[in-house]
Amino acid sequence: MHIEEIRNYCLSKKGTSEELPFDEVTLVFKVMGKMFALTKLEGELSINLKCDPEKAITLREQYASITPGYHMNKKHWNTVKINGGLQPDFIKSLIDHSYALVWAKLTKKQKDELAKLPKQ
Repeated sequence: MHIEEIRNYCLSKKGTSEELPFDEVTLVFKVMGKMFALTKLEGELSINLKCDPEKAITLREQYASITPGYHMNKKHWNTVKINGGLQPDFIKSLIDHSYALVWAKLTKKQKDELAKLPKQ
């Protein structure tokens, strides 16, 4: 996978926006204003994704290219090296998981607003 594939996949999620809130090289993807993924636009391609704490530990034990979230809460975030031998569909499933975790924490009002948005 390359950065444009990741970007397009993240933006295909309903209610997703992108921004550069920290600096000009850290691209953040949010659903209804809540962060579910971030990646650097320079250096080795990786993506930080939210993850269920128990699943995060299991993934880190199974895959050398999945580590505790760099500059993130290590309990809830993983850093996934994109060119670390993981299949694109598996990386997409990790993005889906992150999005779903953030979606689950949205308020009822936010979920209702999201439901009214057209598919992207």
